[in-house]
Amino acid sequence: MGRAHGHKTRDKNKAKLPQVPKNMKSDGLDVEFDRDLADHEDLEAMARSNAADKRAKTKK
Repeated sequence: MGRAHGHKTRDKNKAKLPQVPKNMKSDGLDVEFDRDLADHEDLEAMARSNAADKRAKTKK
C-alpha cells in the first residue's frame, strides 16, 4: 500500500453536489412592469416576446 492510498477522498464531494433543476433557475431579469403605464410600443414588444417564447418552447 502506498502512502496516498487513504487520501483520495478529498475531491469526491464534487460529484455528489446537486444540480439546480431548470424550473428553479431564473433568467436574471427582475423587471417591474405596470400595464397602466405601458404605451403601445411596450405592449407590442411584450406580444413579440411572448410569441418568441412560444416558438422557442415548441422547437425543444
